[in-house]
Amino acid sequence: MPKSEDQPEYTIEVENLHKRFGNLEAVAGISFRVEKGQIVGFLGPNGAGKSTTMRILTGYIRATSGISRICGTSVASNPHETKRRIGYMPENNPLPQELRVREYLKSRARLKELPLRHRGKRIDEVMERCDLTRAQDRIIGKLSKGFRQRVGIADAILANPEVIIMDEPTIGLDPHQVIMIRDLIASLRGKMSVIISSHILPEIEMTCDEVMIINSGKIVGQGTPNELREAFINSTIYELEINGDLTNLRDSLKTVATDLEVTQFEEGDESGFSKVSIRIPGNHDYGELIFSCLAENPLIRARSLRKRQAPLEDVFLAATRRSWETLDTNLIKKQPSSGENPEKAEVSTAN
Repeated sequence: MPKSEDQPEYTIEVENLHKRFGNLEAVAGISFRVEKGQIVGFLGPNGAGKSTTMRILTGYIRATSGISRICGTSVASNPHETKRRIGYMPENNPLPQELRVREYLKSRARLKELPLRHRGKRIDEVMERCDLTRAQDRIIGKLSKGFRQRVGIADAILANPEVIIMDEPTIGLDPHQVIMIRDLIASLRGKMSVIISSHILPEIEMTCDEVMIINSGKIVGQGTPNELREAFINSTIYELEINGDLTNLRDSLKTVATDLEVTQFEEGDESGFSKVSIRIPGNHDYGELIFSCLAENPLIRARSLRKRQAPLEDVFLAATRRSWETLDTNLIKKQPSSGENPEKAEVSTAN
């Protein structure tokens, strides 16, 4: 049945995916979809299952069970066809140290079966996009880490695939190199679907349309950064510049909320204004009410007030902490009682 105009087109589809290594379940039944042209961040602590999921999607390893599709084609049934549609940049990309940049991209274009008459033009295009033209004759082993990362991205986009998968593309880079890689990834939006795994959470938030958080092999949070904040951060934070006593400030704000927290995070400047943060339970807009309360107190002068979003780090910690607490609770429930056969209890835990 043809897709309607309002129905999104998915380039990546994962349904109830599992991967076991002996007794270890690295991926425990995850499901998600990525729309065409979307950039998605994939977050999780070390050992959460991120890299395993990426290797399953790229066809490097097989899933124990479940379904993964690239552009509608099953990875398990037709790995060669799905690999044609994917550009993959693994962590610590193993580039050949002895080749020059253009030589390497020529060999990769041949392996990716780009038509001979288009190879030179396409290599020039990706080198220009990745700012590698001036380095095309340099030996890869003598390039800086930032340049090598750009060579890896050039390789990933060389065959103009529908899907790009990157594992820690900005690891070990200086701030200037990070900005360049971030802008390069953002330029792919709308042209290719991109999944990025990274521990640099501010980069994920600035680059990605949607974020998935995985922990212990399960997706524990998924949505835009703001949707995740609403789901996991049950408070609103304001930053305020005031000239006045904190006790008076707390008394003034009692009508806003009785259980709010006021913390000074910067001492007063030459004019006597200090910076404080106000954390209020609940996700609401309290700005007008705060200003109203301050205007009624002549002992406090306010210079500025702004609402501050909780950083993605707070969301990540809250999501993973909640999943660990749930796991610990489930394990406690499955512990055998004093009169229970421990062998039976062990079977129920495995199930």
